Amino acid sequence: MKQHLAGKLICPVCLPQEHELQVDVRSADAEDIVDGTLTCCHCDRRFPIKDGIAFLDPAPPDDRLANRYEQEDVVSSYLWSHYGDLLGDEQATDAYQQWAGLMAPHSGLALDLGGAVGRFTFEMSGKCDLAVGLDKSLAFIQAARRLMQEGELHFTLKDEGLLGHEVVIRRPAQWQPERVEFIVADAQRLPFAAATATSLASLNLVDKLPKPSTHLAEMNRVAATAGSQLLLSDPFSWSLEAAEIDQWLGGKEDGPYAGKGLDNIMAILRHGHQGLSPGWQIGKCDHVWWKIRSHSNHYELIRSCFIKAVR
Repeated sequence: MKQHLAGKLICPVCLPQEHELQVDVRSADAEDIVDGTLTCCHCDRRFPIKDGIAFLDPAPPDDRLANRYEQEDVVSSYLWSHYGDLLGDEQATDAYQQWAGLMAPHSGLALDLGGAVGRFTFEMSGKCDLAVGLDKSLAFIQAARRLMQEGELHFTLKDEGLLGHEVVIRRPAQWQPERVEFIVADAQRLPFAAATATSLASLNLVDKLPKPSTHLAEMNRVAATAGSQLLLSDPFSWSLEAAEIDQWLGGKEDGPYAGKGLDNIMAILRHGHQGLSPGWQIGKCDHVWWKIRSHSNHYELIRSCFIKAVR
C-alpha cells in the first residue's frame, strides 16, 4: 500500500464516527508499505497490511472463504471482462473505456467502489492525483495489484470443462501505476473521511449489496460537497441472493422504492433523500453494454444503465 494513502484512511468499524488510523510500518519497498498494521486511535481495532495489501473490511477474514469471487474461474471471468479488449478478443466490449470517458479530469482522489480486478481504476489514473480501487474480494485485489506492480498478468481462460489456455494482459503505457492503489474494503463502510473524494464510481455493484441504500449514503458521505462527480451503473438485477426485498431500491410494485431502480436512485440523488445532502445534478443517463465470459462457448451480455451526476 502506498504510504501517502495511509493519511487518508479512517476506521470503518467506528462509522458513522470518523477516527484516524495510526500506521505501523514493519517493512517497506520505497514508497510501498509491504507489511504493517493500521490501528484505530479510538476502538483499537487493528487492520493488517500484508504483501502490500491493506485489509480494511470490518468483516471477519473467514467470511471471504465462502465468497464465490475468490474462486479462480470467477477471477478469470472478470479479468476477461475488464481486459478482454487488450487481448484483442473480438467478443470483448469497451464498457470500461466508455464509463471512464464519462468522467472529467480532476485533482484529488478518485474511488472505484467494488472495482473488482481494477480496469476502471487504471483508466482513472490519468485523470486524477490518486485512483483507489476497493473490493471485498482478496483474489480480485491481488490480481489488480500484480498488474499494477509487474506491468503484466498471466492467467488461464477456460475453453471448455477442464480445458483452458494461458493469456497475458499487458498494462498500457498511458496508465500510471504510481497514481493507483487497491485495497480490500467494504463499499458499504468506506474507510475514508467525509468529503475527501472528488469522484466516485459504482459499476455493476448496487444490486449485489445487502444494503444498497447504505452504499449510496456512504458514497454521498465521502464525496466532496462541491466540485465532485459520481458515476453509478447497474443492470438492477435485484435478487434475494444478494438482499432482502425490503432493501431493494427498485424492481417491486409497492413500498418506498416501487418501480425501476434507475428512476428511484436518480430521485434519491436529486432530492437528497435519506440524508443525501447536498443533492446531485443528473448530467447524463444512458446505458452501456457489458459482457462477461464463463468459457469459450458461454458469454453473458448485460445492459448496465448508468447515471452520471455532479454537484
